[in-house]
Amino acid sequence: MVNITPKSTTLRKAIAQAIVKVSHSETIQAIQEKTVPKGDVLECARVAGLFAAKRTADMIPDCHPLPIEYTSVSYEVKEMEVKILVEIHTIYKTGVEVEAMHSASVVALTMYDMLKPIDKGVSIEQIKLVEKTGGKSDRIGKPGRVIQAAVVVCSDTISAGKGKDEAGEVIRQKLTDLGVQVIEKEIIPDDFDLIQKQVRSYHEKNLDLVIFTGGTGLSPRDVTPDALEEILDRRIPGIEEAIRSYGQQRTPFAMLSRSLAGQLGDMMVLAVPGSTKGASETIDAVFPAFLHVFKVLEGQRHE
Repeated sequence: MVNITPKSTTLRKAIAQAIVKVSHSETIQAIQEKTVPKGDVLECARVAGLFAAKRTADMIPDCHPLPIEYTSVSYEVKEMEVKILVEIHTIYKTGVEVEAMHSASVVALTMYDMLKPIDKGVSIEQIKLVEKTGGKSDRIGKPGRVIQAAVVVCSDTISAGKGKDEAGEVIRQKLTDLGVQVIEKEIIPDDFDLIQKQVRSYHEKNLDLVIFTGGTGLSPRDVTPDALEEILDRRIPGIEEAIRSYGQQRTPFAMLSRSLAGQLGDMMVLAVPGSTKGASETIDAVFPAFLHVFKVLEGQRHE
C-alpha cells in the first residue's frame, strides 16, 4: 500500500453514486410497494451498502483500513431508475472515495440481485464519485502570487565545511514542490547575532518566508529560537503546537524540540529541527495548509 504516514489526520468526506435502471415501470412500482418476492429492496440494499463501506479494505488491495465515522445511503426513485447516493465521513489520513464507490456498487448489485426475478432488463450505470472534501487540495487558500522564501541552515559543523547539508536541501525541495520560490539558501554558524542579522536582511528584501533549520535543541549552542524570538513581532503558537504534535506521534524525542513560528511584519519565520528527518517531518506537518497564511495577509492588505 501507499505510505500515508506523512499525511495529517483531517475530516474527510466523499459522496458517490450508482444508478439502477429498470426495463418497465412495474418494477419501480414493486420496489415502492415492497412487493418484490425477495423482500424490501431499498432497505436490504441499504444494509448491504453499510456492510460494504466497512469492508472496503478487505476487497480492494491498496485501500487502507480506516475508521468509518458516518455512512448514509439514500435514494432518488424515478420513473425508470433508482439513483443511489452514498455519503461517508472519516477522520483519518486518507480519503474515503473508494469506500463510497464500493458501497454504492454493492447497493446497486444487491438491488440487481433482488430485482432480476421480476425484470430481466435491469442494468447498473454511472458508478462514480460525485464529491470529496477534506484532502490536501481543498484545505489551502492559495495566495494569488508566487511566495518567495529563503532557507537558512544553522550549523557550526556544516558552516565549517565538516559536514554536508541535507536538511536544508530537503526543505528547499519540498517548498519547490509546493510552488514556493526559494531564492536563497544560506549556511551560517550557530551564532545569535548572525541569525538576527540574517532575519533582518531578508525582511528588508521583502521576502515572504524564511525557514531556519538547526539550533532548536537544548545544547548550549542551540540559540536559533532564542535569537528569533527577540526580534519577532509575534509568535504563532498554533503552528508550533502542530509541529510538535505531529512529531510526537512519530518519536517521543519531538517534545525536546524548540521549533518556533512567528511573524516579522508580513514575513513569516519558522525555526525547525536540524536533522534531515526532523526538518522533513516539520514541513509535512504544516504545509501546504501553512500557505493559507499568505492568503489571509493579502486579504488584510486589501481591506
